[in-house]
Amino acid sequence: MVLVAGTGGWYAAGGGGRSTTAPGGDGGPADEVAPLARSMQLPWPREGQASVAVEGIGSLGTRGEQKPVPIASVTKVMTAYVILRDHPMRAEAPGATVVADQRAADESYSSVETTAPVLAGRKYTQRRLLELMMVPSGNNVARLLARWDAGDEKTFVAKMNRAAAGLGMHATTYTGVSGMEASTRSTAVDQLRLARAAMKDPAFRRIVATARVTAPGAGVTFRNTNKLLGHDGVIGLKTGSSTPAGGNLVWALRQEVAGVDRLVIGVVLHQRAGTSPAEGSAAAHEAGRALIAAVRAELPAAANRAS
Repeated sequence: MVLVAGTGGWYAAGGGGRSTTAPGGDGGPADEVAPLARSMQLPWPREGQASVAVEGIGSLGTRGEQKPVPIASVTKVMTAYVILRDHPMRAEAPGATVVADQRAADESYSSVETTAPVLAGRKYTQRRLLELMMVPSGNNVARLLARWDAGDEKTFVAKMNRAAAGLGMHATTYTGVSGMEASTRSTAVDQLRLARAAMKDPAFRRIVATARVTAPGAGVTFRNTNKLLGHDGVIGLKTGSSTPAGGNLVWALRQEVAGVDRLVIGVVLHQRAGTSPAEGSAAAHEAGRALIAAVRAELPAAANRAS
């Protein structure tokens, strides 16, 4: 099998079942499907896995067998979560100062994975590096942040797995910090659980809502790989695609439900696995877009019927 890097980087290169229980509401990490969801007809993808939940209401359901699959750059949600847990920062703050090492600079020019340009010896803010990791999905930046935080990547990966266990992500195993490794595997249910936890952090929310980011000293500006961002209430989260993982997308949106502004989070994994990253990414975006349109159209009406 040839691993192809995910889309959206500076030097990017070839790098249906029924709805069941899922995490969602305030009652716990494995809530039953919310009663109002039973009157909704969501267009679940025909392949892979998906899960959707609404803050304060509960799960809208889960689709597909929840067996661990490669998740590509969706891995970086956990990388960012651990970094911000270890080095908290205010929503608008620059955070700590990080000096880019030679390895991160050399890896900027990789031809086998998605990267973002950094310069050896240059000082970067924690915020800017998190943006370069999450917006264009820079693998080299993810590894730089891991070394800065833990001294080496192996130690940081151990932190990721401990964090996953603490969140109840029992079907998840992290073997790297960027998602390049097909051995990093998870499920839609677990990634939804992580996304719910990560979105509680105002700095994380601000970073994943960033539409564009410029690499200091390189004169390169990147657009967010999440093509749904800024449309239909979408405020984040993260894309990921590779040949073994297919297309993956975690999305978050704000939706008014019965007069209350709610956070809705959805996860779509393993779309068109075995094809090109571009084809997988397009399929994940299409599946996410369909779910979002249905949620926005049907959720308010379902809530009114249930009230």
